[in-house]
Amino acid sequence: MRDIISSYDFSKSDFEEIFELADKFRNISPPKILKEKTVALAFFEPSTRTYLSFNKASINLGASVIGFSGEEGISVAKGENLADTIRMLNNYADIIVIRHKFDGAAKFASEVSEKPIINAGDGKHEHPTQTVIDLYTVYKNFGDIDNLTFGIMGDLRYARVVNSLLRGLTRFKPKLVYLISPPQLSARKEILEELNYPYKEVNDYNEVIEEVDVLYVTRIQKERFPDESEYEKVKESYIVDSTLVSKMKKDSIVLHALPRVNEISREVDKTPQAKYFEQASYAVPIRMAIFHKVIGE
Repeated sequence: MRDIISSYDFSKSDFEEIFELADKFRNISPPKILKEKTVALAFFEPSTRTYLSFNKASINLGASVIGFSGEEGISVAKGENLADTIRMLNNYADIIVIRHKFDGAAKFASEVSEKPIINAGDGKHEHPTQTVIDLYTVYKNFGDIDNLTFGIMGDLRYARVVNSLLRGLTRFKPKLVYLISPPQLSARKEILEELNYPYKEVNDYNEVIEEVDVLYVTRIQKERFPDESEYEKVKESYIVDSTLVSKMKKDSIVLHALPRVNEISREVDKTPQAKYFEQASYAVPIRMAIFHKVIGE
């Protein structure tokens, strides 16, 4: 494994190996396998959870960390192009983690860099390491990912976490995936054409909520809409509250990559189904396991 640009870069055995490594790193003092390595965090787009978890994962494994979060204060603000910034980081680091607002930026960086590239989110394209965290959370709660019914709800058109999750699920055998969204935010055709498991598009979650084992909720992202007036039409299409959760199976779970706005009511946090903070807690051991796979072996 060299670059991680898409969920397709993981085979099923890669997912399983990373899950095992994450289990190990959660239970022991992590080995300093990156003691002589430098990790560059090139976050051209603001991030809190992803940036900090990659940073913490690097430190836990003994790596030195360089980088930035946001374009202010780096030469991009002076007009430096992406290729030159990546070439510069290539000289200083052993691996580059990149987040960028443009689709394809991570792939482009991998073509420029001689060092491995990890995609930490590029535009509305993909966020593959988040998918590993998502599927690990499912695995920890059910002991398996196959034969479960998923409901993926909200912004399925612009949410990169959805694209990566839908593609990551092709490595498993979900029983059924409900794609729940208003028509304006339905999953893109080119993504649907790639799926090798049964799925069904629905607009009303009431039709399916009693069936789902995993409800994956996404934020409707104002920043991804080319026309803000279109965002205003759909911004509160779905809100998960305790009434909705009460209709779900007792052993079902609710996931969200965070940050949330108002798509999940705070009252849901206390329900047994709320697993999104547990999900966030897995970010560091999963990213440690990914570093181990890419440059630690």
